[in-house]
Amino acid sequence: MKVLLLEDDLILSDIISSFLTQECGFNVTHVEDGESALDKVNNFNFDLIILDINVPKIPGLEVLRQIREYKNKTPIIVITAYQDTTYLKRGFRNGCDDYIKKPFDLEELDLRIKNIQKRFGLNSESKIDLGCESFLAGDKNRLYVGDKIFQLSKKESEIILYLNLHRGRVISSEELIQNLWEYESMPSDATIRVYIKKIRNILGKDRIQTIRGSGYCFE
Repeated sequence: MKVLLLEDDLILSDIISSFLTQECGFNVTHVEDGESALDKVNNFNFDLIILDINVPKIPGLEVLRQIREYKNKTPIIVITAYQDTTYLKRGFRNGCDDYIKKPFDLEELDLRIKNIQKRFGLNSESKIDLGCESFLAGDKNRLYVGDKIFQLSKKESEIILYLNLHRGRVISSEELIQNLWEYESMPSDATIRVYIKKIRNILGKDRIQTIRGSGYCFE
């Protein structure tokens, strides 16, 4: 399972990262400020986000709000040192799924993560079979083709998943744009062609057929 950890306390972040990596077997990406967290979320897929409220540049609650504003439904656990329930209320209003108060022990964190896994059906070992000896790993960022591994951008992964979900059906550029992009950031057809070209270079040119004047078909 791929986890994004936003925590500016380096000692605590090291403890949490080591626990999640060594004891839970997770792939942990650690950032120290809200701006970096949003950059990671915008470019990579995560199964779980753990974020502290009081962090530099962009506060944790604002990071949470922006993640949910862009309809990202990744489960989020908020860490707070505040005892005032005002922050907890704001956290849940902004879309967090659980919270944990400092100081906490690792057993409590483990229990809360397991609860999130159960609620959201997360499985770190799950794979998405794409056929022809290729599959997406459970974190959806790594694409395996034969004995090679490729790191994908968020949009490359989303396009592959969408085409695979509708395998055998012709998908137009317009359909991809409407389903995978927000209105204010919709790309051009040329941008879609660039993404398709990159994906073909990884999966093989014959896997995605161009149906002239109609769109693309994943074989």
